[in-house]
Order: sequence, then C-alpha cells, then structure tokens
Amino acid sequence: MEKLTNKEEEVMKVLWKLKKAFVKEILAEVKGEKPHYNTMSTLVRQLEEKKYVDHEAFGHTHRYYPLVSKEEYRAKFINSTISDYYENSYKSLVSFFAREEKISIAELKDIIAAIEKNK
Repeated sequence: MEKLTNKEEEVMKVLWKLKKAFVKEILAEVKGEKPHYNTMSTLVRQLEEKKYVDHEAFGHTHRYYPLVSKEEYRAKFINSTISDYYENSYKSLVSFFAREEKISIAELKDIIAAIEKNK
C-alpha cells in the first residue's frame, strides 16, 4: 500500500465518510478552495490506479467507493510514522503529545485503564 498525497487523503476522507460518491458529490464536501471538476476527477482516477477506490458505471459517469478502509490505512501509516519519527517507540510518541500539551492526564489515565483491561 502506497502513501497518499495530502490531496488524495482528503478525497479518501470524503469517500470514507460518504461510502459512495460521484465526483460532484466529493467536490461538494471539500473544505476551503475547491479544485476544478477535472482536477478532482484526475485525483479520483489516480486513487483508482493505486487500488484505493473502484467505481460503478452509470452510463458515462462513475460512482466511486473505497477499497481500503480508513482503519487499514491508519494502521499501515501510523506504524511507519512512529518508526520514522519516534524511533519505533510508542512511549516517545505519547511523551511528545504530553510535552506539547495535546493529551491530558485524564486521557493518559484512560489509556492506562484500557491497557490494564486488555491484559
């Protein structure tokens, strides 16, 4: 599975949310400045070439749907991020968020409780 560009990830987030969508429906969900219809169509076709999406044909138009789930993608690339930026240490990752004040003590306690529950 190949890492997606930021724009491709944005399209996948829309498809994960909508489950199935035509290009015009994907465009309607894009936040901020919307790309041209042809640009969006090209992005979706690139995702299809990468085997992230497939389509159903309705005459000359296509409705696209994800082949890769959000969970599959997240699992694959969170592990590579932890490997690349945190020396393969989940402790380093959590410590980073604690230093940056992105995680609270209550949330850390919840994580500890979940770990203890799964033992």
